[in-house]
Amino acid sequence: MPQSASSSNKINPRAYIALADALTVIFWNKPPFERYLRGMLQDHSELLARLDFSTTKRETSGYLVDLLRANEARYRDLTIKLMLDIAEMKRFSNLEQQVDRDEMVARAEAAVAELREWTEHQRSVIQEHEDHAATIADSARQAEQARLFNADHEALKLRFFEMHTSSDPHRRGTDFEDFINKLFGLYDLEPRASYSLDHEQIDGAFTYATDHYVLEAKWWKEAIGRRELDVFKNNIERKGKNTLGLYISMSGFTSDALAVYSYSTPFITMDGSDFMAVLEQRIRLDDLIARKRQHASQTGHCYLPVSAIFSDTD
Repeated sequence: MPQSASSSNKINPRAYIALADALTVIFWNKPPFERYLRGMLQDHSELLARLDFSTTKRETSGYLVDLLRANEARYRDLTIKLMLDIAEMKRFSNLEQQVDRDEMVARAEAAVAELREWTEHQRSVIQEHEDHAATIADSARQAEQARLFNADHEALKLRFFEMHTSSDPHRRGTDFEDFINKLFGLYDLEPRASYSLDHEQIDGAFTYATDHYVLEAKWWKEAIGRRELDVFKNNIERKGKNTLGLYISMSGFTSDALAVYSYSTPFITMDGSDFMAVLEQRIRLDDLIARKRQHASQTGHCYLPVSAIFSDTD
C-alpha cells in the first residue's frame, strides 16, 4: 500500500515503480505498446532513440522509467503526463482481444489503480505541473493576442496614411468613420456607429470606464472654431448631465475656441497628433482618453496635447 508522498516536489520513487508496472501490463502485444509510447514521447525524440522495442515490454518500460527518473528535472512534465494518462484508463482494448482477457484486464486494472493512488499522493507535484502547463498556455494566448493586436494596429496606421492622401472629401469621411469604429473597437470601447455624415462630420458614441461619451469627428482643412464646439456642448447637455463628449478634429482647434473651454468643459478633444501617437503605439487609446479626462476634471480644460502627457512621464 503506498505511503504518503514526501512534502518535497520530487516524484516519489515508488510512483515511478507503479508507472513501470502499469506500462508493462496495459498492452499485451508489442505493436500497440510501441505505438502508445511513440505517441506519448513524440516531442522527445532523444528518449525514443534510446529505447529498444525489440526487448520485452517490461525491459523497455523499466529502461524508460529509469531515464525519466534520472533526469527528473528535465522530464517531470512528461512523467506526470504519462502517469495521468495511464491513471485515467478505463478500457484495455488490446487485452480484451486475448484468450486470457479476464486475468489480463484484472492485472491491468490493479496496476492502473496503484498508479492512480500514487497520482493522488503526488497531488502537489501534479498541481505544480498543471500550473506550469496553464502558465505556458496563458503565455501563448497572450502572445497570440498581442500579435493580432499589433497586426490590427499596423493595418489601421496604414489606412490612416492612405486617408491623408485622399482627394475625395466624402470618401475620406466614410473611411474615417470606419477607421474610428475599428480603432475604438480594438480597445473594447464599444463604439456605436449611428453616424450622420455631412461634410465629413461623424457622430457616434462609445463607452469607457463606465462613462458614456458622445463623439463628433471632423476632417477639415481648417481648425475647428468656437462655433462648432458650442454646438457640440449644447448637444452633450441635451443628452443628460452624466454624458461626456469627445471632439475629434484632424486639423486641430483655434486658440479662441480652446480658450473658451479652458475653465469648464463637458468634453475632451483629440487631434491628428493624438492619433499618430496611438497608432505608433507610444500610448494606448484608452490611456490617452483617461489622461485627457483626468486633465479636464482637474483643470476644466478640454485640451491636453499628447506631447504634454509624454513630457510628464519623462
